[in-house]
Amino acid sequence: MNLQVSGGSLKSSKAFRWTVGVGIGAIVALGLVLMFLLTQATGNRELYERNYALLLVLNVAVAGLLLLVIGWIVARLLLRLRRGRFGSRLLVKLAAIFALVGLMPGLMIYVVSYQFVSRSIESWFDVEVEGALAAGLNLGRATLDTLAADLGNKTRQAATQIAETPDSMAGLALERLRDQLQASDVVLWSPSGQVIASAGESRFLLKPERPSVQQLRSARTQRVVTQIEGLDEVVSAGNGELTAGAAGGPAANAGTAPRVKAIAVVNNPNVAVLGDSRFLQVTQLLPEGLVANAIAVQEANREYQERALARGGLRKMYIGTLTLSLFLAVFGAVLLAVVLGNQLAKPLLVLAEGVRQVAQGDLTPKAALQGKDELGGLTRSFADMTQQLSDARTAVQQSMSQVDAARANLQTILDNLTAGVIVLDVRGRIQSSNPGATRILRAPLAAYHGKSLGEVPGLGVFAKDVLAQFADYLSDNAPHGLEHWQQSFELNAAMPGSPDNAITLIARGAKMPGTEEFLLVFDDISEMVSAQRAQAWGEVARRLAHEIKNPLTPIQLSAERLEMKLTGKVGETEQLLLTKSVKTIVDQVDAMKRLVNEFRDYARLPAAELKPVDLNALINDVTQLYLHDSHSDGHGGQRRDGSAAVPVVAELDPKAPLIQGDAQQLRQVIHNLLQNAQDAQEGKEGARVTLKTEYSEASKRVRLSVRDNGTGFPEHILKRAFEPYVTTKVKGTGLGLAVVKKIADEHGARVDISNRVVDGAVQGAQVSLSFAVVA
Repeated sequence: MNLQVSGGSLKSSKAFRWTVGVGIGAIVALGLVLMFLLTQATGNRELYERNYALLLVLNVAVAGLLLLVIGWIVARLLLRLRRGRFGSRLLVKLAAIFALVGLMPGLMIYVVSYQFVSRSIESWFDVEVEGALAAGLNLGRATLDTLAADLGNKTRQAATQIAETPDSMAGLALERLRDQLQASDVVLWSPSGQVIASAGESRFLLKPERPSVQQLRSARTQRVVTQIEGLDEVVSAGNGELTAGAAGGPAANAGTAPRVKAIAVVNNPNVAVLGDSRFLQVTQLLPEGLVANAIAVQEANREYQERALARGGLRKMYIGTLTLSLFLAVFGAVLLAVVLGNQLAKPLLVLAEGVRQVAQGDLTPKAALQGKDELGGLTRSFADMTQQLSDARTAVQQSMSQVDAARANLQTILDNLTAGVIVLDVRGRIQSSNPGATRILRAPLAAYHGKSLGEVPGLGVFAKDVLAQFADYLSDNAPHGLEHWQQSFELNAAMPGSPDNAITLIARGAKMPGTEEFLLVFDDISEMVSAQRAQAWGEVARRLAHEIKNPLTPIQLSAERLEMKLTGKVGETEQLLLTKSVKTIVDQVDAMKRLVNEFRDYARLPAAELKPVDLNALINDVTQLYLHDSHSDGHGGQRRDGSAAVPVVAELDPKAPLIQGDAQQLRQVIHNLLQNAQDAQEGKEGARVTLKTEYSEASKRVRLSVRDNGTGFPEHILKRAFEPYVTTKVKGTGLGLAVVKKIADEHGARVDISNRVVDGAVQGAQVSLSFAVVA
């Protein structure tokens, strides 16, 4: 992602950036070249004097350009900051930091250097320096004069030694003098200026340099003349160094090397007679160190005098160089800050855009820089993190979908569980419940979510007992290692205080892991308890039938035998008492036999043999015993006076198919239900029993209903109506409905018992059985 540059379309184009870059590069290059030229010029007097005006103008121009560029960069940074561009504050901070880093030390060095240059230049042209240079020049002159005078004295003495030496022997004498004086050249001149003899370098010259007439005249007058030659030639060379010839080497050139030359008059008596004198010329090279020092002092003095005249321009040039260096340093610092700031801001802009997208929930793949620095790595790490977040969100969404599906499945399971499930918090408040709990407890638990279980009507005692069980389960006294508790409870929902209306629950409780909530699962085991009671009563009935039936026949036979033996042998009164007593014994024995037979039938009910049965035909066959032969019931059936006076009405569905059943046992079921219905309406006006069959094509079942117009069942009997010996009749044994329930279970039929309520009043009872049809 590239940084967006503020400004118009031209300024934001790549050509503009290249143009600016090339211009800045040119200015920097020009500044560096100018600094190099200034450095060279300040060390070269001639170059400095020749190009002073041009260098000064270029110095000022480049400094002004750099100042304008710095101002332009600062203006762009401020404009970017004012527009609120991301990274502007960072760029401004970096520019300020780099500018301060470049400016403060540079400014300090500039001030110190300015003072140092100003004071140094003034100290260069101090009076003491000038005096020292003058003293050095005088010392050099005095030294040279001393050398010249010493050579002149030696030359005069040598002239005295060779005064009497003839011209023919002068060559050997001159060689001895040359070695004695350590001279480079010795020449004996005639009065007319002709070479008589020579020793040294001049003998190799065809025409040695002869002394001038003035020099010879001065020699005659002063007896000896000295002169220093060759210094001007060395100084005019401008390098301040002596050649090898100046040291007197083999290649020495006496005509050019710095030297001292002395000319003395040689007085020869023989020559004097002739009226003329010879001249002895001795040349000695100056010592190299002395010549070098003399020339250096002379050159330093000359250059000092020249620079003393141009000290103002020199100061300006040095200060201009320092100023240009300062501008270049500040410009480089600001430019470096902008470049580095852009490089830093580019990945930050990428990160900022990515963070903004992530904040808006967009986890699509993000751009990443391929640089090897930490910021490039940070963008790549952010892109990887975003991808991981996207993958994690996808995984979470999938997990949430799975959790929602699992929750829906669990909720479906809970909704269809026959058991009740309630989630309680630590204070016993209901957090959630399933329909099974509402059905079992017969209370609208959904309306009490968030409220205490004890606030539900009729469940106060149950809630107290449950919380006590949880408290014991969580206490230190509870058995360790158990993950739940289990306990049975008796509820009296419909008629509190009536033990015959009790609902038996088996409940199990546990603490839900990772939460402060408790799980309570319970089930209605009233039917199971009823079945257990029925089984127990069946066993009791079997044993009672066996134990009671055995003595009944001997009792009856003994009573009848007593009557037969005593008849006619006792008085009339005693005979009447005997007959009555025997009759009572026989009747009660018959009643007990009937009771024992009922016990036997209940306990030893044979297994059902299921075969296709026409339920309508079976009902018609059974109801023939209950019809009256002279009246019509007006509902398609007839009523006869059978074993009961209550009419029986059959409403049969002609569409009812065959069912799977045992005809003999179903006949007994119908007899028991009709007998109970007639007994419930005995002595009541408008009494009537209705048998109805109804076929349901949706469930593929045939429903048999027996209804009466009696008083119905008491509420506390409804729950236990199918248990043995539960009855509201004075003469009943309580086994009729128990046998019906047992036969229904053998047939896989569903049995329902209820009161018929009309306008809030009980108008009778109804028992329904649902049978499966033949496939």
